[in-house]
Amino acid sequence: MKVLVRGAGVAGLTLAFELATRGASVTVVDTRRQIAGNASWQAGGMLAPWCERESAEEAVLSLGRDAAGWWEAALPGHVLRNGTLVVAPARDAGELDRFGRRTSGFRTVDAEAIAALEPDLEGRFGRALFFAEEAHLDPRKAMLGLQEKLVEMGVRFEFGYGAVQAPGRAEVEADCTGMADTRPGLRGVRGEMLILKSRDVSLARPVRLLHPRIPVYVVPRSDHLFMVGATMIESDDAGPITARSLMELLNAAYALHPAFGEAELVETGVGVRPAFADNLPRVERDGNTIRINGLYRHGFLLAPAMARQAADMILGQEKELAHEAHR
Repeated sequence: MKVLVRGAGVAGLTLAFELATRGASVTVVDTRRQIAGNASWQAGGMLAPWCERESAEEAVLSLGRDAAGWWEAALPGHVLRNGTLVVAPARDAGELDRFGRRTSGFRTVDAEAIAALEPDLEGRFGRALFFAEEAHLDPRKAMLGLQEKLVEMGVRFEFGYGAVQAPGRAEVEADCTGMADTRPGLRGVRGEMLILKSRDVSLARPVRLLHPRIPVYVVPRSDHLFMVGATMIESDDAGPITARSLMELLNAAYALHPAFGEAELVETGVGVRPAFADNLPRVERDGNTIRINGLYRHGFLLAPAMARQAADMILGQEKELAHEAHR
């Protein structure tokens, strides 16, 4: 079966992988000139279904529970299963209690255990929640790695075509274009992030710092880089980061560890995440078009499950077409 996948973000790439693995002939098109710059490129890459349950529906936990395993199988060596550490300043200890009441899959650890998990945080927090089963990856390396693997599997990529032009003819099209999908009911949620470089801080896992106004996470990457994110603003404005958000994210990083005050500000980024009213993703069929959208802030966490659903739907349609031809 020939399938055209529109959109080379995390939704399109994971779907292309599911389809190619099952024997479909896949072409991926994107209006951008390369895999970079979209909302997926600005993601944190946390595979943290238990933590996300704090503000999300149960479906996010059930759909995202197997995400780390999917990514490990697709890209061996890219996933770090070091868990997630959730901390709060002493004045905001109530936020830690609230987070614990709304989640599961963690154990409460004391200052000594925090120091054992993250030596650079020794003495900074008296209590934390440790979600040992969670994982993370570098989204940019994962997307580029998945593209490379897909090319090896025979998937064709065409950049600059987008929704205007598509090479060849496909029996099914899959729309994974995110905010480019103009259907009613889809809204944009703006997320802003920073990338800092510091040789004075070392973290083995994502650390979430709870704060009543702007909870943030700090995700370690290679080469002494740290991704600090992210704001959640009901807006589809993809313009540069605001001064307020920049200050709040930097203040939060400094609150986690003062050495971030001397870090290099390597990059700021803005991504507009597509979301439906319930903040849950959907796989929908409209004739010969399948749509994956509404991944909200859970792109890398929920894309594998959505890709499986969409691939099942597409290949099920192939069986229907074969049955009709036989009749």
